[in-house]
Amino acid sequence: MTSRVPDLRRVARGDQRPDGRWVLYWMTSARRTRANHALDRAMERARELSRPLIVVEPLSCDHRWASPRFHRFVLDGLADNARAFASAGVAYHPFVETEEGACRALLRRLADDACAVVVDEWPDASQAWARQPTPDDVGVAVESVDSNGLLPLRASERPFARAYDFRRFVQRELPAQLGQTALREPLRGAGRLPPARIPDDVLKRWPAAPLAPEAYDLSALPLDHGVTPVELRGGSRDARRSLRRFVAQTLDSYDARRSHADDAATSGLSPYLHFGHIGAQEVFDAVAAVEDWSPERLAPKATGSRTGWWGLSDSAEAFLDQLITWRELGGHHAFHRPDHKEYASLPDWARKTLAEHASDPRPHLYTRDEFEAAATHDPLWNAAQRELLGSGVIHNALRMLWGKKILEWSASPEEAWETLFALNDRWALDGRDPNSASGIGWTLGRFDRAWGPERPVFGKVRCMTSASSRRKWRLKGWLERWSDSAATPAPESLDGDRAVRNL
Repeated sequence: MTSRVPDLRRVARGDQRPDGRWVLYWMTSARRTRANHALDRAMERARELSRPLIVVEPLSCDHRWASPRFHRFVLDGLADNARAFASAGVAYHPFVETEEGACRALLRRLADDACAVVVDEWPDASQAWARQPTPDDVGVAVESVDSNGLLPLRASERPFARAYDFRRFVQRELPAQLGQTALREPLRGAGRLPPARIPDDVLKRWPAAPLAPEAYDLSALPLDHGVTPVELRGGSRDARRSLRRFVAQTLDSYDARRSHADDAATSGLSPYLHFGHIGAQEVFDAVAAVEDWSPERLAPKATGSRTGWWGLSDSAEAFLDQLITWRELGGHHAFHRPDHKEYASLPDWARKTLAEHASDPRPHLYTRDEFEAAATHDPLWNAAQRELLGSGVIHNALRMLWGKKILEWSASPEEAWETLFALNDRWALDGRDPNSASGIGWTLGRFDRAWGPERPVFGKVRCMTSASSRRKWRLKGWLERWSDSAATPAPESLDGDRAVRNL
């Protein structure tokens, strides 16, 4: 039977079990019930085999950066999904791991009685939680499904060195993919599936997480408890609320205001995209709807230009360039370069020029702990770091400056690289993501070109200064909020027991 999920988005391995009792969907990164190719495929397999569907959404503690901040955000999403699956009559099991290895044990138990297992594919397979189970692991067919972006990861055959080249590739390939999107409301077809329930032995050994996230006690879990929850709530309902607010109130001025922290003219969707609470397709559809867009407005030729190809307003095109070109560039790069988080993966020209200036005197030198505590001489940089500590995000424009200054004030570019990943992945709600990894890479020259004249420390890598940022961007209100050292408590050192245990 022909699948509605494109071949480029799925890879099947192993043999199905004809006498299995259910189809299992192991939901790890596309944590949503709308516009989700993996959920489409799982429901499709259940209908083909005339078997019930069981959906398990696990939350693992078995990775370096697990913390109450990220657990709380995901728990919000578990509650949203539980309501959606219950309304549709689909068996859903939200599980929070309390000891390392529990998620793997639960997967093996349910796979023992499964006809087949459907799993989410994540671009960065190096992350422990995203490792794809194999048929040898679970004893049955495993199908990995890519729900990451508008363009399938396998549509590209190589990593791209420049955003311009990837943008031109997108403009050539994306029109054909726009007609192969995921179902907007896949659970509407759930009534045609045989009924299912979670087995009693599973519920006893691996109990479901409470549906009220606040009812779950995180204090006993093996997490980095120095990274506390933030005000921003997770889940698909809040993601869609943020999207509606953005397209109704901010999209039309996005291009002019997005760099000014005082105006907050950004979508705020990055954490929700990272955790899969909303997908790029749903975001794109909302922008297209408010602009009354149709594919007939696309330019006939792929030029690689940032504007004009979509046939949309300047602000909408600027936003889609961020959502599709830059976000998916990071995903495709991580997919083709498993070493993308290693310093050696930077372009040759960037490593060469940074090496040539590695012995340059630094205007200031700070340790990782000093950076983490926002204890530098620069009030602007400190405010950006405090925003990260206190809210889990940094305003987009300030995040670029934040990264450039870590490069300038570190003893070596290699040390800066490690510090950038450590701070971003420990504190940022959208950290540990191919998109934020590509942003860190950009700080040291990835996806960019050589700039002149050469500067101390930076060499030919693009430089940014706090003074020019203050002149260009409206920051007064933002600084008032985040400049007070009492705004956030001093963080526990990254060298604490939790971090060392997971190195």
